[in-house]
Amino acid sequence: MSKELKGTGNLFVIFGEPDIEVEYLDAEISDKQLIRVKVLGVDVFKPQTGAVISDDIDSIALWMIDTDYNHESFFVRHAYFLGANDPYKSLKTTLRAEIDKQAWDSLNSAVSRPFPKPDSGCIAVKVINHLGDEVMKVFDV
Repeated sequence: MSKELKGTGNLFVIFGEPDIEVEYLDAEISDKQLIRVKVLGVDVFKPQTGAVISDDIDSIALWMIDTDYNHESFFVRHAYFLGANDPYKSLKTTLRAEIDKQAWDSLNSAVSRPFPKPDSGCIAVKVINHLGDEVMKVFDV
């Protein structure tokens, strides 16, 4: 497919797979194991060159977790904002409001807050880059 898309300018960007680590923690809440997710970056296919570029977390605008994914609908249960372009300032400007710095710090992270292992046995992680391209990866946990 890269041959067909080569030379199309920036009309197509095939967004690849996010690089995600799922960590199982020893601590327990109500007899459930805790899980923490870490996003390391994302791979993007560039049709102009036919190359796959591995980008770090600075290329990610937003990443979200459905901590109890049912394979039908993605429910945002955790959301985190990353990026190289001062997302705190951008969010304050967009909302036209002050944002609690401590609350923001908990959302500006490549590592999620711990959450209990879901009853469904499945989580989904959705990553969106600064161009609005998104990809989702599902994990059995």
